[in-house]
Amino acid sequence: MQQSVYKNGIFPPCPAHFNMAQHTLGHGKTPEKTALEVIKTPGEIAESWSYEALQLAVLKAAAGFRKLGVIKGDRVALRIGNRSDFPILFFGLNAIGAVPVPLSGMLTDAEVLPILNDLDAALICADKPMQNPPCKQVSGDDMRDVFTAQPVDFVDTLADDPAYIVFTSGSSGRPKGVVHAQRAAWARRMMWEGWYGLQPDDRVLHAGAFNWTYTLGAGLTDPWAMGATALIYTGEKTRGVWAEIAAAHQPSIFAAVPGVYRQVLAMDGDLARHFRSLRHGLSAGETLPVRIQQDWNTRIGKPIYNALGMSEISTYISHAPTTRPRGGTAGMVQTGRKVAVLNADHQPVEIGQEGLLAVHCSDPGLMLNYLNQPPLTAEWFITGDRAKMDTDGYVTHLGRDDDLLNAGGFRVSPLEVANALLTLNGISECVVTEVLVKRDTSVIAAFYTGAKQTDTVLKTHCTQSLAAYKCPRIFIHLEKLPRSENGKIQKQNLQKKYDWKDNDHT
Repeated sequence: MQQSVYKNGIFPPCPAHFNMAQHTLGHGKTPEKTALEVIKTPGEIAESWSYEALQLAVLKAAAGFRKLGVIKGDRVALRIGNRSDFPILFFGLNAIGAVPVPLSGMLTDAEVLPILNDLDAALICADKPMQNPPCKQVSGDDMRDVFTAQPVDFVDTLADDPAYIVFTSGSSGRPKGVVHAQRAAWARRMMWEGWYGLQPDDRVLHAGAFNWTYTLGAGLTDPWAMGATALIYTGEKTRGVWAEIAAAHQPSIFAAVPGVYRQVLAMDGDLARHFRSLRHGLSAGETLPVRIQQDWNTRIGKPIYNALGMSEISTYISHAPTTRPRGGTAGMVQTGRKVAVLNADHQPVEIGQEGLLAVHCSDPGLMLNYLNQPPLTAEWFITGDRAKMDTDGYVTHLGRDDDLLNAGGFRVSPLEVANALLTLNGISECVVTEVLVKRDTSVIAAFYTGAKQTDTVLKTHCTQSLAAYKCPRIFIHLEKLPRSENGKIQKQNLQKKYDWKDNDHT
């Protein structure tokens, strides 16, 4: 009997003394080379940063934070919009051993306040000031002073020192802080060959915003650590814009979520000509439908390499230029990682059997711990995904084992959304789930009982306490929710009844 445990080779260990910002920008490679192009409109570059200029800006920001009293280990929240200030502030904090905490600009004040309390934050940098935050605040014009101090050098940090914290939705309905070590940036090198096929002369166009963790990793940190050029677009995301940008700015790698690829493929015209510079695409955040991969290859003639990951470890299973594609799988365990499929007792199942996907806790890319929780001590970290494994390390993803939803690559707690709706007078019960509204496209739907409300009222109520990506797209009033004999709400019945084959909710 062969067990579903796969160890894919050995990866060089992270140096004991390691600083993420220095690893990313302090390598001294071709200082005059372009590190970042900020695209305003297709064909129009709003900003162009050389590696030398970018490193100087980061070290000036590091000094600016020191003048504000930020010290090594302090947690600083960044509530910054889609502009180059975000990575400069992020790496400036990391350069002095402080711990940046990116917060989505889409989050409301009501969502940010408990996060700041959990963080015990020393400072929040925000585009717009919050009312009565529980920590010191820098915003607006005052934030410009951070960028003008005399530069300092990178500080000495250890590989296991905290480097940054990201917040992800938990099944309990309360966001969880994921604490990553400095070594997380070193572990990302396993993706360079295991997913990207990344090279120094690459031009990497990422479809996300500066302040999204997917963009921060795949769109900035890794291209910069390799010495490649990052391309970020900050304009309006219209239907045809990505093809126009590709034609004008000649990316060799395009990174996006499946929804963006679907949007591009909805265009008429010669897409192969627009993407003629492309070597391949990268997809993560949610499962990439096989049909989109096939259509992209047919129309553009280039592959898309899919990856499976999560906030706690980033991507760790992927297809890549160096691996043999295997349709229907999420990819292969990346070199240097050890992954298993376990049963309910956390013991490996046989090859080909379904179980819980797990990453070995020795993985250098795995988080240190959840915020305000003890360090990881078990042998395996259970990801919450269900999967099965082939003999040679290919993994088939079978969905989540918990109730977390996926909204364009963001994880969303259905309990958090339902609790927000239950504060509206007249709603007695509410259940939130995903509904397939057309082939390969699902949206968040809220089913509720009690007084029937208009969609406008429900949407307005949600936006007062939830980020836009968490708000349901569909609201369905029911006389009662379907339940099993033991009283458990039957979400699958709701999903089946209202999926794209039987309704016209699109």
